[in-house]
Amino acid sequence: MTVRLRGMTPADLPAVLGLERELFPDDAWTPQMFASELRGVPASRYYLVADDDGQIAGYAGLLAPPLRAARRRPGGQADVLTMAVATTRWGQGIGSALLAALLAEAAARGCAEVFLEVRVDNPRAQRLYRRFGFADAGLRRGYYQPSGTDALVMRLPLDPAGFGSAAGQADAAQPSPAPPRSISGRRS
Repeated sequence: MTVRLRGMTPADLPAVLGLERELFPDDAWTPQMFASELRGVPASRYYLVADDDGQIAGYAGLLAPPLRAARRRPGGQADVLTMAVATTRWGQGIGSALLAALLAEAAARGCAEVFLEVRVDNPRAQRLYRRFGFADAGLRRGYYQPSGTDALVMRLPLDPAGFGSAAGQADAAQPSPAPPRSISGRRS
């Protein structure tokens, strides 16, 4: 198996929405929400898919200030908006690769910190975020709708000059495209 991270496109939405409904049946994003998010790329959004020879194994999205704004006033905040990996692909490093790519993009955009919300009943995701250095920052009661599940807010301080090799090499004048990255491993 070789999984490649690449920018999400509108053509990916049927597969992404299928995963979304499978993984988050009570509070899945709608097609309109994803389409709206993709319209924000690259200005204020960064969306990736983990592509395994045409099959979407996962996806992730980031809200971050545009590069131009970061050059004028570094130190902004980024937010991980969504992240998911197909259950059949858990434990293969796909979630880690997606998160590392989002954090590298946040650093390339000059962000000083990254926030995210994660369901309180999702300890697997919480462990992943803690491995990357995220710490608990608060609780949002009833955040996930319509289920009413609480969200744990987590925060990671970033050194924009020092996170990941791709971040330091990004061209500050252009939005960072989703570079193709490969993840090798075995199928379950």
